Amino acid sequence: MVTYEDFAKLDIRVARIKRVEDIPGSKKLYKLTVDLGDEERTLVAGLKGYYTAEELVGKTIVMLANLEPKKMMGVTSQGMLLAADDGEHVALLTPERDVKIGARVR
Repeated sequence: MVTYEDFAKLDIRVARIKRVEDIPGSKKLYKLTVDLGDEERTLVAGLKGYYTAEELVGKTIVMLANLEPKKMMGVTSQGMLLAADDGEHVALLTPERDVKIGARVR
């Protein structure tokens, strides 16, 4: 269990995927450039095998924006997209309705 105060520390926002690049030497990871409305960020996501780069570009996603940056395969990830994973399939969490890019999830 987490407290409400712990949950309130999470900066969960809506973003749009602008670019998707392969990461040389990785069979699972993509380098994503996402738009948060007031800035762009780089995310590293293990979505190869579930989505093609073409399927991802333009998608509106939900991401954790205040996760500590982490370097993976030489690329610094500046957040984490949210996805459901049942062990067989992966599905991106996306807003059901159009909301402004950068909107906070609460």
